[in-house]
Amino acid sequence: MTSPAERYAASRRRAAESAKFPRLDDFSTDLGFDLDDFQREACQALERGSGVLVCAPTGAGKTVVGEFAVHLALTADTRKKCFYTTPIKALSNQKYHDLVDRYGAANVGLLTGDNVINGDAQVVVMTTEVLRNMLYAGSAALDGLAYVVMDEVHYLADRFRGAVWEEVIIHLPSTVTLVSLSATVSNAEEFADWLVTVRGHTEVVVSEHRPVPLWQHMLVGRRMFDLFHDADAARKHDVHPELLRYTREQLRRLEMGDRTHGPGWGGGRGGRNKRWQPPLRFDVIERLERADLLPAIIFVFSRAGCAAAVQQCMAAGLRLTTPDEREEIRAIVEERITAIPGEDLTVLGYWEWLDALERGLAAHHAGMLPAFKEVVEELFVRGLVKAVFATETLALGINMPARCVVLERLVKYNGEAHVDLTPGEYTQLTGRAGRRGIDVEGHAVVVWSPEVDPRHVAGLASTRTYPLKSSFRPSYNMAANLVGSVGIARARELLESSFAQFQADRSVVGLARQVQNNVKTIQGYDDEVRCHHGDFNEYFGLRVAIADRERAIARQGQAQRRAETAASLSKLRPGDVIRIPSGRRAGLAVVIDPGVGGFGEPKPMVLTQDRWAGRVPASDFPGLVEVLDRVRVPKNFNPRSPAARRDLAAAVTATGLDRREGRRNRTRSGAADDHELSLLRIQMRQHACHQCPDREEHARWAERRHRLERDTDALRDKVAGRTGSLARTFDAVCGMLTVRGYLSESGEVTDAGRMLARIWTETDLLVAECLRRGTWEGLAPAELAAAVSVAVYEARREGDERASVPRGPVADAVEATTKIWAELEAEEASRGLELTREPDLGFVWPIYRWARGESLERVLASGHNLDGDMPAGDFVRWARMVVDLLGQISQAAGASEDVRTTARQAIGVVNRGVLAYNAVS
Repeated sequence: MTSPAERYAASRRRAAESAKFPRLDDFSTDLGFDLDDFQREACQALERGSGVLVCAPTGAGKTVVGEFAVHLALTADTRKKCFYTTPIKALSNQKYHDLVDRYGAANVGLLTGDNVINGDAQVVVMTTEVLRNMLYAGSAALDGLAYVVMDEVHYLADRFRGAVWEEVIIHLPSTVTLVSLSATVSNAEEFADWLVTVRGHTEVVVSEHRPVPLWQHMLVGRRMFDLFHDADAARKHDVHPELLRYTREQLRRLEMGDRTHGPGWGGGRGGRNKRWQPPLRFDVIERLERADLLPAIIFVFSRAGCAAAVQQCMAAGLRLTTPDEREEIRAIVEERITAIPGEDLTVLGYWEWLDALERGLAAHHAGMLPAFKEVVEELFVRGLVKAVFATETLALGINMPARCVVLERLVKYNGEAHVDLTPGEYTQLTGRAGRRGIDVEGHAVVVWSPEVDPRHVAGLASTRTYPLKSSFRPSYNMAANLVGSVGIARARELLESSFAQFQADRSVVGLARQVQNNVKTIQGYDDEVRCHHGDFNEYFGLRVAIADRERAIARQGQAQRRAETAASLSKLRPGDVIRIPSGRRAGLAVVIDPGVGGFGEPKPMVLTQDRWAGRVPASDFPGLVEVLDRVRVPKNFNPRSPAARRDLAAAVTATGLDRREGRRNRTRSGAADDHELSLLRIQMRQHACHQCPDREEHARWAERRHRLERDTDALRDKVAGRTGSLARTFDAVCGMLTVRGYLSESGEVTDAGRMLARIWTETDLLVAECLRRGTWEGLAPAELAAAVSVAVYEARREGDERASVPRGPVADAVEATTKIWAELEAEEASRGLELTREPDLGFVWPIYRWARGESLERVLASGHNLDGDMPAGDFVRWARMVVDLLGQISQAAGASEDVRTTARQAIGVVNRGVLAYNAVS
């Protein structure tokens, strides 16, 4: 209980603060809650005229600081503007509605590429790319701009889009105050130091405090355990003893093959199957419901896994909603989905999706139709959907907090390999748990498996390391824009002021220190290598030369075998029976389509004895591919037909080849008769040190010295490469643009360069070259949409099948596009660049069929592989990107009028049905 004197003193302090920060006092009066210390500190810095970097956990209320910048702009004596930027359209839409609710539709606008609402308003919400494009174009909308809020600024670490954030930060006029809002990062001070160098005074406000405490748990079978006994144990990473005891007991039972294991364990009849099985999804949900931990987000890390989880819960009869809630859900869904054509709803799985929603269940992943995802988000926020099975993309997206977050696994696929979750990713995912103003506490639950050590989970939960690393690199479009706005010399300076170069320069100090330490160690190794018989370094050099020569001979052999493989694959015909010696599809197979005549090595489509149909890469054949027999392949063989696959596989089995040994490929080693290698071996045996009794002991030290010298040289290369690395890359990019006529010899941007500056896609130079050379001339609208898709589409992962394209004009245009890419790639390689990725043909058929007016059902079934259809969400997303590129082409000053007109027509034929709905939603 405070005394009257203390209360009086506190009121005096508040009055003094209000007098010092009148706008903050005015702003906070209408909030309806008291500002936290970090929010107050950041807002006060803004009112003093300083830029701010705010780093705080998810759900801590960082956006209040951004909203105060909006308030400052709207209450300024002169008409000031504030731009509020977000990384994705969904977040922009959400923030727009929030600000309209507070400040009125007249004062707030929205720019996302898809939507333009009140673009001249004092406050405009936009995606970061839109602001970047405005800066390069010198837009008049920048006049009077006083504040820019960069929400989720940690996106600058994003491998694909991160450069945009740095471009904006570097190019914003110095008169603009920057408000940077970030998740908690471990190198906030380093990022702030860089912001000071490019933006001037910037105050750093870091808060580790979660407004809603987060409790950590593990679910073992059907039993829920606290990960830590109390807060003190959490600080020390001490796992709850009862959890450790129970998981050890479960592991012991597994190892002993105990047939009496409890619930949640696998087991066939009689307990024969001792393999551990995770708890069933509906058991997990029911367990959470009993503990009053719904609504929950269950992270599954797989699109198919999310859909399967919903199906499992449905099949188990799980229902989490009341009759009133089901009625409300149906009303909301029907209102939101009215614009989608009725004939498409069945194809999209609408009725199954609605049935799950009415039971309080949903999936959420990038393969879903955007409209469906938005409905799931709305219903979840309203508390009507109780359990959402989601991929990790949800953690970086819209504001969708839950009472509980469940992690099914601590491993995810990153596009190349299965990798462990980092502490930063764990924090980001579990940060969704605990709804501010609703929940007293949040809960994070990890599902135990034999591979998961509770102590590892404790480390993830207690370590909040999320380093911010720049992904910035110069692109052709960026170079054209930079040179056009500030000239080559100033452009190089701007690149050298990027966060990427800032981090590279700082890292050089540590690398140089490591080089010095290595040199001292090498000097110590020299003493151990000395040999009284002769120069041991000279002798060891011969041994290294022998090993290098043997590796070179082996590589030559591999190259020869690869050439032989490609040559033999190119001679295959439909009906040839071959043996696949390695890979997942090893065994006998019949050739359905030789897969020649395209781009790269032949990739035949085959049917294996176990009835799998698909394309196999040349890497599955280590040498010559022999034709062992021939069988008849029906003229109109359909690899999607199970009956057709069964009959043809039976014909292969009938050859009896699987019972006979196929002839083995033998490749003669070149090492036996290599003159240079023989000479080196003679020199080694004749060297005086070869007779030393301590020769191998010396050699061990020499090997250590050799490895350390090699590592030290690599470190020296890193030091040299990082110092001024971006400027060197920029020079190489400008060299490419000069040779191809986008920049003049004197460094001026040409007409072609100005066209390139308005092409915003990862394959910008390829698109510009195709437009200049007339590659896409004479195409019909649907054909143009198909041809340009190869420049934007990128398959999620490399599949076994090689994409085909429609014959005629589309195939010709795609082949010409690919030839231009091959030219660019060769020239890039000669300059040490790797900027333009290979065209991907996987979306040609779907977008071509759609643009010709075919049904959504047929289009989705024409997806990228034999294993399944293209998800509706993927189709919509890539189709929108094709439309976006067509829009750029329609306005490209360097393109012919014919192509620009056709591009406009192509937009019209693509924007229909679910695309038309998505365009205005």
